[in-house]
Amino acid sequence: MAGTWDVIIVGGGPAGSAAALRVRQLRPQARVLLLDRADFPRDKACGDGIAAHGVDELALLGVPDLVADYRPIQRLSVISPGGARVAATAARPNRVVPRKVFDARLVRAAEERGVRVMRHPVRALSAHDGHVTVDGRFTARVVIAADGANSTVRRLIGAAATPERHTAIAVRGYADVPEDDDVQLIAMQRDGWPAYTWSFPVGDGTANIGFGMLLPRLRATGRPGRQVLHGRLAELLPHLRARDLRAHHLPLSPGRPVPGAGRVLLAGDAASLINPLTGEGIYYALLSGRLAGEAAVHAAADPLPAYRRALRAALGRHLLTTDVLARLAQFPGFIDTAIDVAARRSEVFDLLVEVGLGAGTVPPPLARAVAARWFLNAWRR
Repeated sequence: MAGTWDVIIVGGGPAGSAAALRVRQLRPQARVLLLDRADFPRDKACGDGIAAHGVDELALLGVPDLVADYRPIQRLSVISPGGARVAATAARPNRVVPRKVFDARLVRAAEERGVRVMRHPVRALSAHDGHVTVDGRFTARVVIAADGANSTVRRLIGAAATPERHTAIAVRGYADVPEDDDVQLIAMQRDGWPAYTWSFPVGDGTANIGFGMLLPRLRATGRPGRQVLHGRLAELLPHLRARDLRAHHLPLSPGRPVPGAGRVLLAGDAASLINPLTGEGIYYALLSGRLAGEAAVHAAADPLPAYRRALRAALGRHLLTTDVLARLAQFPGFIDTAIDVAARRSEVFDLLVEVGLGAGTVPPPLARAVAARWFLNAWRR
């Protein structure tokens, strides 16, 4: 498969597969090569949650029924660091699909659309004459890097790594639960804040469970990461016995993603596109992969400006919102207040879901109302 391609994509996760699907969708004759260091199916540490916004992206990519066989889950329970609770029905259902299944289905869909898939770890890039060459073997006008949180391509193009203060670490496992368990649980923790544990039922008698916290908070404990993460998960969900535990880093969005350099576009985790409030990244991955694919087709001569504009239009205000809220969330009392308000007002609950799982923003009047209540509560204490 060495030679010249229209687009080379590095990484076969949601971002890379979305890019591949979009390129072939817009230009069926395009020569697209998808490189990944692993064979599929393969496991990937993740919360496995696919929000309704992610399902919308799948429909845009022409695979609307990719996860239709997984049970829709609409009930969501959130506990704040101080114990405020909200349990409600989301306006639109989410799904929980193990990444071993989800990613393999996406790659298979890309292959069925004519994308060539090859197992190959990328080690070098070189730019020349309006093209990029990968490892001296594969050449394309555009390279889309979707190779995850520890992106090799991001390092090769000289983009700085995500700062430690914007990096979280989490451990994920699976546990047996009643088959009728249909509530996604997020329980935030004041100890080590920001930190939270989760339980997301798949619908087959198992649940994806885990615990995550900011990397600087983990280092501050002075204890081995495995001991802290595994210990906190067992402590917080004592009734669930975890198996298949795997840890992973999450490069959280600092508000403005690094979209790439030259003819190389970064998508998904490789661009630090992970929601800093919830750790959600699959929707961002599908969206950014699709937008990268569009730029590769419509602006092949100079794809980066087009991709940057598309990202800003789709996520600019939202990422600014999550950045501001993530700063405010350093004060657990702010989150307590927000969850308390959401428990009283369904429209606020829906808005929090949009911000945490989609591309929502917070209207200024609501932000002022939550801030005023927060200050009032603090003054009373």
